[in-house]
Amino acid sequence: MRASMLRLIKSLTTSPSSHVLRRGYASEAVPERKVAVLGAAGGIGQPLSLLMKLNPLVSNLALYDIANTPGVAADVSHINTRSEVVGYASDAELGKALEGADVVIIPAGVPRKPGMTRDDLFNINAGIVKGLCEAIAKHCPNALVNMISNPVNSTVPIAAEVFKKAGTYDPKRLFGVTTLDVVRAKTFYAGKAMVPVAEVNVPVVGGHAGITILPLFSQATPKANLSDEVITALTKRTQDGGTEVVEAKAGKGSATLSMAYAGAIFADACLKGLNGVPDVIECSFVQSTVTELPFFASRVRLGKNGVEEVLGLGPLSDYEKEGLEKLKPELKSSIEKGIKFATQ
Repeated sequence: MRASMLRLIKSLTTSPSSHVLRRGYASEAVPERKVAVLGAAGGIGQPLSLLMKLNPLVSNLALYDIANTPGVAADVSHINTRSEVVGYASDAELGKALEGADVVIIPAGVPRKPGMTRDDLFNINAGIVKGLCEAIAKHCPNALVNMISNPVNSTVPIAAEVFKKAGTYDPKRLFGVTTLDVVRAKTFYAGKAMVPVAEVNVPVVGGHAGITILPLFSQATPKANLSDEVITALTKRTQDGGTEVVEAKAGKGSATLSMAYAGAIFADACLKGLNGVPDVIECSFVQSTVTELPFFASRVRLGKNGVEEVLGLGPLSDYEKEGLEKLKPELKSSIEKGIKFATQ
């Protein structure tokens, strides 16, 4: 996954866009796809917009934020790749940004700062997400919605309730983006296992905050004989990856760049699924029957309708089974908090 994105970026930044399309994709065979980024002027939104501009599967890139979007759009639009870029600012232009969108990515909201919990984030971001999802239900009800705004464990249920109220809810088209947890798990595992990171695969299940993040290192490939102590440390570091970056930036931001990368990876997977590429599998926080919880992150097969199949957890180690039971109460509470907010 990481290697494919690096190859894509290298080819796009060293070749004219027309050459890229001829070489990697038959231009006449690539469908027109509109991607809207809501929160495009923010810390995640700007690098995410750049990465989506580099994706040859995108033909129309709509960048929306409450302010400063025209400048971001003008900057990104100068890049010589396929997609046309339009910037939209203010509530009055939100509908235009969303009309005809195939994929909507939502990094809108405030980032986490030192000392802030995801509950603190909830109090600000929940209302932002609710308003944006009401607009999505009205202007592009069939779009695949990629939720990045934290706390994802609550914002995805909020989105689901908004869409239910509008009569547009399709659980196959709503995703909590947990890809950064996978990206971190792969990076940290490769470092300890002494294997090339591009070859590593680690499923990460559960949710997208603290102990609700459960990397399944027992299923990691290539296999490595790591001690229980190392596995415990890797799990903890994956769970606390966001806090590690927040503290390292010392009040100057959160994990914006790695999140943008992860968001671009997942959006690319959604576009490939929509275009009929077979066997596109990523982890995501979706409506699920894998556990007794209504939403849960696990591996998901993507296709022309969004979620084609929610895959099971597979065999778990005793440590992972214990982690699964520990995360359920917290994840359940976060889901219920989101539902309660949306239905008030």
